Amino acid sequence: MPAAPSPADELDEFLASVEKRAFKRALYAVRDEEAALDIVQDSMIRLVTSYADRPAAEWPMLFQRILSNATLDWFRRQKVRNAVFHTMSDLEATVSGDGDGDVDLLEILAVEALGTEGAEETANRGEVLRIIEEEIQNLPARQREAFLMRYWEELDVAETAAAMGCSEGSVKTHCSRAVAALAKALKGRGIGL
Repeated sequence: MPAAPSPADELDEFLASVEKRAFKRALYAVRDEEAALDIVQDSMIRLVTSYADRPAAEWPMLFQRILSNATLDWFRRQKVRNAVFHTMSDLEATVSGDGDGDVDLLEILAVEALGTEGAEETANRGEVLRIIEEEIQNLPARQREAFLMRYWEELDVAETAAAMGCSEGSVKTHCSRAVAALAKALKGRGIGL
């Protein structure tokens, strides 16, 4: 009979299971691959250092909350950094202009083909996914966060509210508005859902 996995093994398995979705969520929020990786890594480290002794059933909610807070912290740091560099024009030369900020999310999102499909169907599906991702990025931050937690992370309303630090009613409002905005935007682009 195989031995039961150790708590450390369970934590490793949990982190491996949430890594890609967490990266995608952070990337949607900050739109910078390196920053998104940093946010996810920081979140994982915080979970391991502060909450590894908690029951495994609590880890998903704790991790979502930590990830949300790490993302907000990143935005706060960016706001301060941008204010400092904006007011100190002599430091403009130190700000690198190398990154264009554009991220091809289709390279990140692994699209699984359902059954066998031809090249045309694959291309069409890829284009639809690109448009949907673009429209998700255009959502206001709180709507995007609620939408991704509910429909990407598959958290329920209570879990999403706890992770976002708001009421369940706010989550429902954000999700409703996000779905309505996406439906309208996609219909305007000739995509019916």
